[in-house]
Amino acid sequence: MKAVIAAAGMGTRFFPIGKTVTKAMLPVLDRPVIAYAVADCVAAGAREIAIVTAPGEAGRQIRHYYSPDADLERYCTERGWQDKYAPVADLHHQAQFTFIEQPRDDRYGTAVPAILAAEFIGDDDFLLVSGDDLLLRADGGSDLADLTAARTAATTPGAIAAATIPGAQAHRYGILNPRTGPGGHQLLETLLEKPATYKRPTAYINISRALLPGQAVRYFEKLSPAANGEYQATDAIAGFARDHDLLIHPVTGNYHDCGSPAGLLAAAAAAARAQGLDIPGLTA
Repeated sequence: MKAVIAAAGMGTRFFPIGKTVTKAMLPVLDRPVIAYAVADCVAAGAREIAIVTAPGEAGRQIRHYYSPDADLERYCTERGWQDKYAPVADLHHQAQFTFIEQPRDDRYGTAVPAILAAEFIGDDDFLLVSGDDLLLRADGGSDLADLTAARTAATTPGAIAAATIPGAQAHRYGILNPRTGPGGHQLLETLLEKPATYKRPTAYINISRALLPGQAVRYFEKLSPAANGEYQATDAIAGFARDHDLLIHPVTGNYHDCGSPAGLLAAAAAAARAQGLDIPGLTA
């Protein structure tokens, strides 16, 4: 199994700092946001990971973080700072990393990373994950590992992760509308874009994490842009689900969208609480 992590967003909601520091590299405590996605992919069994970055400085930052730095290691070793260097020593050993630049052209949207990574994916199963959000679990578990195990148990070609919300809030989100398949598994029937009415007591919302077979890339490559001009991953996934069983897997962790300053701060506060850090002024 491989993984494709989308990290090419412009980060305009973080301007002016977003001009120089790509949003996937902004910190949640002592790790960048993307590190949480990488750790989750590795825990799920991915040993080859493609990170789709923006061109220029934004992509350079991510490549540097996941590449060896012999000069820095030597500098720390000469000063007896091996303990200080230890947290970064093995970052590039977590997986075999491939970096793919997403050009700034007329084609944009959440489906583009999978299209650009088609050759990398080949015929293998792959995780498609956003690099600017994260799931935090108090038990130290991995929701992507659970997603992979659930897909195996259900014997479906693919699976999509979902957060569960009260049905009364469904009008605020894109909803994964389920049908009951063999064995009682919840399978994706349709995707509902902010439904005006929703009668179920709970609803599943998309959180940009899916496990798909290599053949699903065809659905991404055949996409036409949506009305807003974007090539949307949800359209490709919905097309795949029309032809194949796609398991809906509710996650355990708390989802945090780090694509805005408020979301990033909320994630950092939650991570601090999860680690039992005593931070003056930090409230629940």
